[in-house]
Amino acid sequence: MNWNQLTDITQLEQIKKESHQHPVLIYKHSTRCSISSATLGRLERSWKSEEIGDLKPYFLDLIANRTISNQIAEDFDVWHESPQALIILNGESVFDASHFDISFDEIKTQVLALA
Repeated sequence: MNWNQLTDITQLEQIKKESHQHPVLIYKHSTRCSISSATLGRLERSWKSEEIGDLKPYFLDLIANRTISNQIAEDFDVWHESPQALIILNGESVFDASHFDISFDEIKTQVLALA
């Protein structure tokens, strides 16, 4: 799995623009949370790029980038949770999940439904 690192708040505008071309995944990860680590490991082990189409995944270390995490909650009108996965399409969050509700199969289902 090839994560694109989300480390600068200005990338959120880029993500919104990108999402008009293809869906974008934002994965918010807490380095202090065992559930977040378990969910990330499970997601990465299950990930099959060839099955997910042109979804572009972004990874946010929310401990190091709390401001970006807060802006995501505001920009995409979602309650902050961690771990959290959001699918962005046409500048809006069309799906979000947290904790053990995050799975490759669910992300794949959501992305294929958007096609």
